[in-house]
Amino acid sequence: MSQSLLRRTRTLFHHLPTYRTHLSLPSPLHLHRSMANTSDSVTSSNTRVGWIGTGVMGRSMCAHLIKAGYTVTVFNRTLSKAQPLVDMGAHLAQSPLAVASNSDVVFSIVGFPSDVRHVLLDPTTGALQGLRPGGVLVDMTTSDPSLASEISAAASAKNCHSIDAPVSGGDRGAKNGTLAIFAGGDEGVIHRLNPLFALMGKVNYMGAPGKGQFAKLANQITIASTMVGLVEGIVYAYKAGLNVELYLNAISAGAAGSKSLDLYGARILKRDFEAGFYVNHFVKDLGICLKECQNMGLALPGLALAQQLYLSLKAHGEGNLGTQALILALERLNNVSLENLASQNTAA
Repeated sequence: MSQSLLRRTRTLFHHLPTYRTHLSLPSPLHLHRSMANTSDSVTSSNTRVGWIGTGVMGRSMCAHLIKAGYTVTVFNRTLSKAQPLVDMGAHLAQSPLAVASNSDVVFSIVGFPSDVRHVLLDPTTGALQGLRPGGVLVDMTTSDPSLASEISAAASAKNCHSIDAPVSGGDRGAKNGTLAIFAGGDEGVIHRLNPLFALMGKVNYMGAPGKGQFAKLANQITIASTMVGLVEGIVYAYKAGLNVELYLNAISAGAAGSKSLDLYGARILKRDFEAGFYVNHFVKDLGICLKECQNMGLALPGLALAQQLYLSLKAHGEGNLGTQALILALERLNNVSLENLASQNTAA
């Protein structure tokens, strides 16, 4: 080797560390935090998840993510209700902002639109304040379509994304991971989040921001009249002297079969009114539906009747029961009680 070549080779190796210093190699932490800005698939190794709201539905839904290996940070207003998830390995945060500060995607499922506004948009403690650019808010609460659009606009202003993704399927759907999910917002973002949605159920893209909420409200309208038909049929069968359990089994295979019958028929006969979905929340949902009907100039008398019947339950202090407690309103209207059926089933 010539002396000149040897000198050039030594110079190259002498400066190699300097060249490496100037290479733009993102750290694993940077890759992790910028996940939402890329088209990469969401996985448990590149996506941290936040969860706000660990009630009847939220607790089961969040548990699926933890079991799948995701790093999850949770917040609930009553911290003790989040303890089962903490026991599974979730991290407990003291505010929605703290959840978002440690998350790439933040899910929320709370009670009322006012709760949604507080946990997501509060300027001091809200999740959006803690979310990094590229992060995603996914609200799964049944709420106002206009609020979903407002959250989406606020998220966009921070270079983040917002998806409205309310769900249907009740507590059993949440536990079994078989929920119907109605998603509104950026279709590409929704598609990228499918690995998360798939752990909870089946996501259905419904359109622009707010359309997920409109789809869920239409779903609630359908359920409301279905529940009225279910309990009216039960009261009629009882007064006709039929074996009500045999009657329900018979119609389940015919045109009267429904998810409401599958979920609630046996519970009604057993007088099991524990909430898979609260009367109070259903009254809220139907109230939003009626408000939107007024905005649209729509007359939906079945919806209005169902809302009045559910309001009567609330007036009797039964708002924290499940929606299957509608049977109580029909019993009072007709001065009958199917309570003896529960004792017969227990004896059998």
